[in-house]
Amino acid sequence: MSADLPVWAACLVVGLALAGAAVSFVGALGLVRLSHFYERVHAPSLCATLGLFLVVAASSLFFSVAEGRVVLRDGLIALFVIVTTPVTLLLLGRAAAYRDRAEGHPGAPPEP
Repeated sequence: MSADLPVWAACLVVGLALAGAAVSFVGALGLVRLSHFYERVHAPSLCATLGLFLVVAASSLFFSVAEGRVVLRDGLIALFVIVTTPVTLLLLGRAAAYRDRAEGHPGAPPEP
């Protein structure tokens, strides 16, 4: 496989990869900077999904141009992360809400 990409493809791959890294970094900052658990768990889940999409798009474009055919194998990684991230957020949120209600925290979400 030759990694000699046209300039337009190389610029697009770099732009997508850097944009994905920047969005993921914003999610990491949200995890560190936000004050409450419910806010902290929300920011990384949203940013991880968008950041992953941009990085997978960069990877798919790179390998598609380099191999001269459409390469979608990275889409499986994106599919698994996109499916599992919201489920994980939901389970963490429910567990935290249950714990907060059981301990009697005043800011706990109400019972459904």
